[in-house]
Parts: sequence; C-alpha cells; structure tokens
Amino acid sequence: MKLSPYVFGTTRLGHADVPDDRAREVARAAVRAGVWFHTSRQYDDALEILGQVYEEDRAHLPPTIYKIGGKDIADVRQVIAKNLAPLKRESMEVGQISPTGSIGQGLVSGAARADFEKLRDEGLVKSFVMEVFPWTSSVPLAALRKGHLDGLVEAFIFYLNPLQRFASNELWDELVARQLPIIAMRTVAGGNVHRLRDVPGAAWRPYLQQRAGQVAPIFERSKIADWSEFCIRFAHSLPGVLATVGATSRPEGLEQLLQQSRSPQPLPSDLVDELLSLQRQWADDVDAHAEPWSM
Repeated sequence: MKLSPYVFGTTRLGHADVPDDRAREVARAAVRAGVWFHTSRQYDDALEILGQVYEEDRAHLPPTIYKIGGKDIADVRQVIAKNLAPLKRESMEVGQISPTGSIGQGLVSGAARADFEKLRDEGLVKSFVMEVFPWTSSVPLAALRKGHLDGLVEAFIFYLNPLQRFASNELWDELVARQLPIIAMRTVAGGNVHRLRDVPGAAWRPYLQQRAGQVAPIFERSKIADWSEFCIRFAHSLPGVLATVGATSRPEGLEQLLQQSRSPQPLPSDLVDELLSLQRQWADDVDAHAEPWSM
C-alpha cells in the first residue's frame, strides 16, 4: 500500500454549510493533485459530491480508503455497496475495518478472518486497514498478539496529531515495537491551536481546549509559522506513519496541505518527545476512561 503523504479527507464535502460548487471545486483539485482519498457513507452527501466529480473524468479516479464498519459481515457487505454505488465503482482499494460488535469478537477469536479474506479474494476490497479508538484499542491489541491480523491488516488508522493519539498506550507501544504501518487521521486536530485554546466554543470538547493550552507553547518554541505545517511535520516524525489524513472544504486550504506534505521534515526530536510524553499522560488520564464517541 503506497499512500500519498497527504490523504484528502472528504468529511467536509457533504456538510450543509459548504456550498456544492465549492465542494466540487476542492474535490476536483484533489483529484488533479493525484492524492489518495478517504471517505465514508457517514459523511452526509460527500459521496454524491464525489460521484458528480468522478463523472467528469472517470479515467482518473483516486485510490481511496473507505470506512466499512458494520455489526456483522452481512452488514459490512451492505456498507461496502452503499459506499460504492454513488461513485459507480465496483471495488475498493482499501477498506477500513471497525473492530466493534461481533466483528471485533471475530477478529479476536480468528473467526472473522475468513470473511474478510473472502471479500479480498472476490476483489471487492483489495486490502484492509484497522480503525482504532481509545474505547476499541483492546480488540486490535488482542487480535494482533494472537496473530489473527497478520497478512490481513496492512496498517492501523486513528486520530494522530499533536492533540490526539487515539490508540491506548499499550496498543501504541505494540505498534511501535512491531514497526507496523500507521495512517494518522485528523491532521490539524480540528483547527489552529491558538483558536482552540482562546476562542470559546472553538474546541469540540473541553479536553481539546485544555490540551491546546499545553501544546501551544511547544508550537511557539518550534518557530514554525503555520499550525498545519507543524502538524504535518509532527505526523511524519513518528515511527511507522505512512500518511496523514486531513479534511478541508477550501481550495486554498487544500493547496496549503499539499505543499506542506510534499517533503515534510521531521520536527526537532525534543519537541516530538515532549508531545509524545503529553500523549502518554492523556491516554492514561483521559482517553482510557472515555465513553465511545465522547471525544
């Protein structure tokens, strides 16, 4: 799996506050840039916007990671169909497995492996990555240690930016020790660190505002002028990170992310170490106790 260093996140394309013309414009620009895409049926009308853009030039469809979560394998197959239909595509380059419900149980026991291998053998999904959240980390950790993901899951994908590392400390340590590939999601953690810290309501949850207050001084010491550059360089400073997935609905925002991802230089090691130390603390003090979807 050879991803582009920046993967275009399509979350914003289907939002009601983003005009369709602008959504199509930024999607076209991302197609022209030749980067990978990340999408989901959960993203409002994003698939419909992409389908309209793809009809303009079906010779250059972007390789894409699709969310294929479901309560069981029959549900997963339905989700795959719902993702592909608006795009008029017959297969997925990458499916993002959600290790919840009976799917998670089957991955730990090994019983679900054959179901996903069948999807791959049929050519419906060419390869798989594993989605991780703090409240699901124990499942991929157990499945990984039992060897049930070997040769099936090619990378692990989760929120990974200066303010968030949505894998438990134990799973993170396992991924690093095994030198496994990682895809870092939510590039800029929801916005500029100073805005998240200083503007009431800018942070989605209070914990993000608190973390922004801790991270802002590290960002300032870096002397890097732009928060998105700092975040991209942080992601590409970490072991195993193949790419960072960032959403934008602005053509100028896309161009900025593309430029900063062309040859990202690692951050100074002392800054990286300081951020990683904070993330270990957050993972134990906050993330490990979080209710699903509360962060």
